[in-house]
Amino acid sequence: MRLDRKTLLVCLGLALFALLPLAAAQWGWATALGLANRVLIYAIAAVSLDLIIGYGALVSFGHAMFFGLGGYVVGIVAFHTSSGEPLLGWSGSHAALVVWPLALLACAVLGLAVGALALRTSGVQFIMITLAFAQMVFFLLVSFQTYGGDDGLMIDRRNELPLIDLKHPATFYYVCLALLVLWTGFCALIVKSRFGLIFQALRQSERRAVNLGIRPLAFRLVGFVVSAIGTGLAGVLWANYARFVTPDMAAWTKSGEFMAIVILGGLRTLLGPIVGAAVYLGLEQVLTAWTEHWMIVMGPVLVLIALFGQRGIAGWLLGRSAP
Repeated sequence: MRLDRKTLLVCLGLALFALLPLAAAQWGWATALGLANRVLIYAIAAVSLDLIIGYGALVSFGHAMFFGLGGYVVGIVAFHTSSGEPLLGWSGSHAALVVWPLALLACAVLGLAVGALALRTSGVQFIMITLAFAQMVFFLLVSFQTYGGDDGLMIDRRNELPLIDLKHPATFYYVCLALLVLWTGFCALIVKSRFGLIFQALRQSERRAVNLGIRPLAFRLVGFVVSAIGTGLAGVLWANYARFVTPDMAAWTKSGEFMAIVILGGLRTLLGPIVGAAVYLGLEQVLTAWTEHWMIVMGPVLVLIALFGQRGIAGWLLGRSAP
């Protein structure tokens, strides 16, 4: 019965996301497609964060650094490609199959470096180290005056995929939807794999896992890097969606948004962060139309869910405790 309800909710959600561009065109919802695109992009970042917070108990307060890095790699490559100025002897490219893997590789390297240091600690120390690295990345991006500094960097065109026109809003939306489905499925496979079971065992009892011969650092580092790549993918898509990147993409407030989305949707669900992204951004859209101080309303909502609805929205929909 649990499986039936979960499958039904997944199919319903996919149907709603798939039909939304058609409904937006039919009924003239000009802003609906843009909001839905933001939901899909934020959901990819939130699913990636849930992988380490929910299943690994690694509370990272600096994951926005990967979001910002992924976006800035796209922006910087586009800047040099359009201006004709070589980047380290490379003339650049607009091809997504070149730029996107490069951005994800950069996020993986940063994730490896940060994780190798931060994962030698735990608890509050781990949180503070990830936050410190995120602030370093933020101020580094601000210092790049060639790329706009704190004003950000405009991107003149979206990247190009073979046989797919990303310039068309609906087409780009469906690419984001496909990547969200693929990434969530990939994370689900990781969770159910032997690696995922060991990763969760470390969350439940590190001492017992160590006594069984497991090396915690190696498993946690791999999980952290995978999460960094997913968050970087969200940054890549955001840069192509907005065609504009700013250092605020790497700010600690953005990390807080991702964490709030995960908590709102439900930890250890993978599907919860997707629901959380839709509810969070939907509420933001409604509340900002009412008042510029929308966090006065959003804040208490998040507090109440954290206190009384620890399963999150997804746990409530599925009618069961989070695994």
